[in-house]
Amino acid sequence: MSLVLASASPRRRDLLTRAGLEFEVVVSPAEEIHDPAMPPDRLCEGNAWLKAAAVAHLHPQATIIAADTLVFIDADALGKPADMAEARAMLRRLSGRTHTVCTGVCVMRPGGETLTFHELSEVLFRPLDDAAIDAYFQLVDPLDKAGAYGIQEHGEWIVEEIRGSFENVMGLPLARLLEVLASDL
Repeated sequence: MSLVLASASPRRRDLLTRAGLEFEVVVSPAEEIHDPAMPPDRLCEGNAWLKAAAVAHLHPQATIIAADTLVFIDADALGKPADMAEARAMLRRLSGRTHTVCTGVCVMRPGGETLTFHELSEVLFRPLDDAAIDAYFQLVDPLDKAGAYGIQEHGEWIVEEIRGSFENVMGLPLARLLEVLASDL
């Protein structure tokens, strides 16, 4: 089975590599939906489907894996920050609070067989002052990460507790994905 990861995310590449999968990376040209009226699961699954469909058109003989991860707090989606000021504002907002990480995944097989699913994890942040945020940003580039943080990069500095899948917070619910890849959809 030829696998294509429709993502530029180095975290997703790392997770699939650690799982022992051989795959090609093709960054999806799809434009993501940003609709605050959509429920988190539908928004993330819809974006994952858009990404998969755009790449499946280019690689019709491959199984396409696409994902979309967003951080949700107070019913607001936090994607990747546009700049450092927005990244600081995001971490200030998450400080001392619990938020939800939703990752939608789409697996599209040759011939159009498709399965979309999502996984939710809850993350409790430590209280963070400006000095703690600055110290974290000295170690981690927040600009390519939903919510301006990466759980796998010095997450212990900012996260007190995770309820749910660590890999989901990284950007790909790996256990569920491997089950789907092993099934007939």
